[in-house]
Amino acid sequence: MNERSAVIFDFGGVVTSSPFEAFNRMEAERGLPRDLVRRINAANPDGNAWALFERAEIDGARFDTLFAEEARALGHDLPGRDVLALLSGDIRPRTVAAIEWLKSHGYRVGCITNNVPSGHGPQMSATAEKAEAVAAVMARFDHVVESSRIGIRKPDPRIYTLACEALGVTPHQCVYLDDLGVNCKPAAALGMRAIKVTGEEQALADLAAALGLDPGTF
Repeated sequence: MNERSAVIFDFGGVVTSSPFEAFNRMEAERGLPRDLVRRINAANPDGNAWALFERAEIDGARFDTLFAEEARALGHDLPGRDVLALLSGDIRPRTVAAIEWLKSHGYRVGCITNNVPSGHGPQMSATAEKAEAVAAVMARFDHVVESSRIGIRKPDPRIYTLACEALGVTPHQCVYLDDLGVNCKPAAALGMRAIKVTGEEQALADLAAALGLDPGTF
């Protein structure tokens, strides 16, 4: 085992398929510009409706209103509730198997997730059944840090430090996987080996390389 003895995963877009795929489908169906949701969420990134909701500073009804106002400011009609309905992606089985492999081989395994107090469970699942499946995956982690529970969200460096402290490791001992580059940057700045995830196969190949394992380990 090389110096990297812990792996920290983002959840949505890493352990599950990316909600942005669902956002893009909705945008196409409604004749909205592609990546409109991304554009709205990128504006005023620390104080917009999304940021406030991920820190649990507003409730779902307020998010619905504020997000709609942000969309209207860009000339589009999109209620926040319609975005929330698309948040929960599909679980990626190979990634779950990789988590199990890591734990069985002595690695500390954690999760940092930006989430909101909406839907069922920590990944905002649309149904209780899906929430149970997500909970079963969450239970595999040694520790999970949720933005809506602690009032801090990525890319705030404090959330990565809290995860490391909970796992009993230093950032230099960690590999971190996230599908958003903006969230990878502070992890790398702290000393983590950050992997920007674009797909499951790429993520697992890059993870094996980062840990000095044989290609195809996962």
